[in-house]
Amino acid sequence: MKNIILISSDTFRYDNLAGQADMQVRTPSLDAFARRAASLSRYYTSSFPTIPERTDLISGRFGWPWHGWQDLALSTRNALPRLLGAHGYVTQLICDCPHLFNSGFQKTFDAACALRGQENDIYMLRMNHAIEEVMPPEKTRSGRHFQGHTLVDLHRWTNRDWRGEEDRFPPRTAKLAVEWLEENCDFSPFLLWVDFFDPHEPWDPPEYMVRKYDPDYTGTPMLHPNYGRASDYTPAELRNLRAHYCAEAELVDRWVGRIFQKIDDLDLWDNSIVIFTTDHGMSLGEHDRTGKTNINTGDDRFWPTYPEIAHIPLMVAAPGVKAGHIVQGFAQPVDVMPTLADLAGLRLESPEPLHGVSFADQLCGSNEPIRGEAITAEFLRPEAGKLRRGATTPVLHADQWAYVPIGPTGQPELYDIVADPGARHDVIADHRGVARQLHERLAAWLKEIDAPAPVIELFDRSR
Repeated sequence: MKNIILISSDTFRYDNLAGQADMQVRTPSLDAFARRAASLSRYYTSSFPTIPERTDLISGRFGWPWHGWQDLALSTRNALPRLLGAHGYVTQLICDCPHLFNSGFQKTFDAACALRGQENDIYMLRMNHAIEEVMPPEKTRSGRHFQGHTLVDLHRWTNRDWRGEEDRFPPRTAKLAVEWLEENCDFSPFLLWVDFFDPHEPWDPPEYMVRKYDPDYTGTPMLHPNYGRASDYTPAELRNLRAHYCAEAELVDRWVGRIFQKIDDLDLWDNSIVIFTTDHGMSLGEHDRTGKTNINTGDDRFWPTYPEIAHIPLMVAAPGVKAGHIVQGFAQPVDVMPTLADLAGLRLESPEPLHGVSFADQLCGSNEPIRGEAITAEFLRPEAGKLRRGATTPVLHADQWAYVPIGPTGQPELYDIVADPGARHDVIADHRGVARQLHERLAAWLKEIDAPAPVIELFDRSR
C-alpha cells in the first residue's frame, strides 16, 4: 500500500500554471512537479464552490443535484479517510481553510489541525484596536459582518501583527505539513491532506511581491474582489487586483514547494501518491466579473461557471504514473477516490455507491477516454418555477464545446473551447444543433444519476 499526500490550494486557477494567464504567475515549484507528475488538461470542478467540491472529492459522489453547502455528515456517508482507515492507514488533516472544520471534515480523520484567522474567522477579539477600513466598500465584496465591517477589513484586523512573508498562512501551513512528514515518515501507510485556503481572497501577500506584477500602481491596494462587475474598477485598479491574486498564488507555489522538497528529503516519492489540485478558479475581469459568484447588489446577471471558474489543475505523481504525461480525457473530483484506490492497490467498500470512475490507467499512459462530459454546477432550486436573478448556473463541457444552458441574461450560450479556451465568443447562433444535443446530454446525465425531480425538470425540455 502507498502513502497518499493530497495538497489542495483553494481558488487556484488552471492558467496560473506555466505562465498561461495574461498576467503570468510565477509557479516554479508546480512547474517542476508537473515534470514529475501526470497532469489532467480537462479536469473540471463538479459541485461548486468550496465545501461542495471537497465533499465530492472526499465522497466520490456528485452532490450538487441534491444539496448545497452543508455539514459533511448531512451530505454523505462516504469519507475517504475512514475508508482508508479500514485498510490500516493513519489519516491527518492540516488546513487553514476555516470552512472544513465548520463543516465537520475533521471528524473523518484520525487527527486534524487548523490554523485560525482566514477571511472572517475571528478567533480572538482585541477590541482595544480599531477595525480600520482597508478598501472602499464599493470596491469590495458587499455584506456586513462583525461590527458592520467588510471581510477584508476584518481579515486585516485579525492578522494585523503580520510583518514578513513567513507570518502569512501559506508558510505556516506548509511548515506544519513539513513537521508532520518528519514526525511520521517512518510509518506507512498514511493519508496527509494539506488544505491551503490561499489564494482565496483577501489577497494580502507582501506588497513587494505584488509590485513584481504591477510596479507602477500608486492607489489603494486592491485586496478583495467585489463579486460583481469588473467594470466597477478602473483599469489600473483591476490590474492591481489581479496582481494581488497572482502574488498570492506565487506565495502558495513557493511554500507548496517546501512540502515537495521535504518529500524528497525523506525519500517518500517511491512509496507515495502525491496530488496537487484545487476546488475552483476565480474571475479576475473575464466576462466583466470579479469573484466567483454574484453577491453584488449592482449586478443582476446569472453567473455561469465559465472556464476561469470551472477548469482546474490536477497533477498526480506516483509509482507507475508516467512523468510529464498530459491526460486529455474529461475528469472531475468524484473520480479522485477510485483513482487513488487503483493506484494504491486497494478495494474500498464505501457505504454509498460511487459516481466516480478511475483514471489511474490514463495517468500511466492509456489514451482511453475517462468520461463523456464534465458538468460544473452549484445547488439550484427554482422558486415559482424560476431561478433567482444572480444565481450561479451550470456549464457542460464535452468534446470541443462548453455549453451554458442559462447564460447571464437567461439565454443559452455555446463556446468552442478548442479555438476559444476562455469562452469569450458565443457561437450558439452558428451551432444551434450542437447546443440542442448538449442540452439533451445534460438532461440525460441528470436522469442517469437519478437526480431529484426539481433539478431534472429545470433542464428537461421534453416535459
